Amino acid sequence: MPWGEFKDTAAERRLFQRRTLVMLAFVMLAIGGLIARMYQLQVVEHEVYTTLSDKNRVQVQSVPPPRGLVYDRNDTLLAENRPVFSVTLVPERVQGMDDTLAQLGKILEISDEDRERFQRRLQEPRRPFQEIPLRYDLNEQEMARLAVHRHELPGVEVKAELVRFYPHSELTAHALGFVGRINRDELQRIDPVNYAGTNYIGKSGIERFYEEILHGQVGYEHVETNARGRTLRVLERENPVPGEDLQLHLDLRLQQRAHELLDGRRGAIIAIEPDTGGILALASVPGFDANKFVTGISVNDYRELSDSKDKPLFNRALRGQYPPGSTVKPMLAVAALDSGATTRDYTIWDPGHFRLREGGRLWRDWKRTGHGWVDLKDAVAESCDVYFYEVAVEMGVDTMHSYLSHFGFGEDATLDVSGALSGLLPSRDWKRAVRNEPWYPGDSVNMGIGQGFMLATPLQLATATALIANRGRWVEPRLLKDIKGDRPVEEFLPAETHEPLNLKNPDDWEYVVDTMVEVMHGPKGTARSVGRGASYKMAGKTGTAQVFSLAEDEEYDEEEIRERLRDHALFVGFAPADKPEIAVAVIVENGGSGSGTAAPVARALFDSWLLEYNQADGALVSGVGEVAN
Repeated sequence: MPWGEFKDTAAERRLFQRRTLVMLAFVMLAIGGLIARMYQLQVVEHEVYTTLSDKNRVQVQSVPPPRGLVYDRNDTLLAENRPVFSVTLVPERVQGMDDTLAQLGKILEISDEDRERFQRRLQEPRRPFQEIPLRYDLNEQEMARLAVHRHELPGVEVKAELVRFYPHSELTAHALGFVGRINRDELQRIDPVNYAGTNYIGKSGIERFYEEILHGQVGYEHVETNARGRTLRVLERENPVPGEDLQLHLDLRLQQRAHELLDGRRGAIIAIEPDTGGILALASVPGFDANKFVTGISVNDYRELSDSKDKPLFNRALRGQYPPGSTVKPMLAVAALDSGATTRDYTIWDPGHFRLREGGRLWRDWKRTGHGWVDLKDAVAESCDVYFYEVAVEMGVDTMHSYLSHFGFGEDATLDVSGALSGLLPSRDWKRAVRNEPWYPGDSVNMGIGQGFMLATPLQLATATALIANRGRWVEPRLLKDIKGDRPVEEFLPAETHEPLNLKNPDDWEYVVDTMVEVMHGPKGTARSVGRGASYKMAGKTGTAQVFSLAEDEEYDEEEIRERLRDHALFVGFAPADKPEIAVAVIVENGGSGSGTAAPVARALFDSWLLEYNQADGALVSGVGEVAN
């Protein structure tokens, strides 16, 4: 067959052209798809991918607000913020945590305790990309060494932050409280937005009660970072709102004086300004250094504090619950007069003991030979137990409970003092519920001298004393005096809930005050030696609280009793008696005699406040210059 019969050039050309067109259509379709995708990425989804791109380069970081400062009534700084440099790690950016920690250990001195604390915080719930501190308070040499190796340590930063500092820590620890690192439970209840970037929160005292206004409002900044997450520059910033600065009624001079007067002894002092309810001094001795708790106290330091037999962490002023002893007698005198259980002229014969019935149990007076014939004024001045045994039985527990509750016993009557306990004001219902027993007349006998079941805190004793100083006008104790800004104090203080204690005969207030003046200045007053030579009149009441019970015929021998089993020494009082400017409650644990131990402490405190501090401030002290009887 000829060659030409097998070759059809026209057909081959048509086939080639069809294939070319198909390929050209495919190529054009592919180009069209690429153009469409490019349009979608560059135009339609431009903002989406710009944002994603910026996330690799721009980070939004929270800026914690500076915590508000705290001042005393004279504008002395009590709590401030100081810059501290720490090394922190962001786990999401660290490449090999164990290797990074090992390398940091060669550059810095990192204790086993620092490592354990870091590992513990690493396991706790936290916000994404939150920095976890490893070491605090770096010095210049350590920061320099870390800067040299910084490029080798992704996710490791040297961070400067403001950390709480208490210049007078030992003096103010129990009054102000302290801040500490946010724990797991607190992390669940705080506002995660406002606390973003904040590592510290108030743990106790004023720091905890006013946490909301001390903390402030968080700020933000947009920063440009490199591939390792290190900040290159700040692109935009919204400044945080600092916390409010607080001014307290507390007077640092009086606080220091209180600590000096209790130095070497365990005890507490509360001083209140009767007119305002402002707490002038809140001292619990021994104290502790609150600064150790801010960034995390070491195990050894905490064990030393917690294991100490003197219990420096225990706030005796607010949480110490003691039998009030004879310091409750002025309050019971008010109750007895107003309820009709006694009169100003009613007298009894005190042989040195008391019996509910013939042949029954013997309740002894502190004075074994007795006080002889005594009326109510003598009974308070000489602290006659037998008189108050009889009056207590006459009133009964219901009347005593009713009146004493009006004085603030059995409750936390404060406005802004965090952690105060309520003590124990016993009643029939309480004893039935707790002990499944009825209330016996003997229980009323014990309650008549502030013993038995009754317990009170030093703050409650000072509050009740201030009520007498105010002649029945209630002013709840408070620490906050002012907010250094435009916001009113009343916005943050709880509402006052106590009504005045109105007596059937208002003159009974003056009579009871006179009985307390007799304690300090009368010829038979238990604290007459303390009041001697004063240029102003003071009103007071000494007290002694048993630490353990004595048998009916057993005598108390202070010399033979170990120091920690001796009676507590108490005193309550105010001065000047006619226009009180300060009311105090003092307890010296195992101090023995209230008149010999606690009353001199109160006299020194009165002298400091009335004759030294107030005069130095240019204040006129009412009653000073009046010669005491």
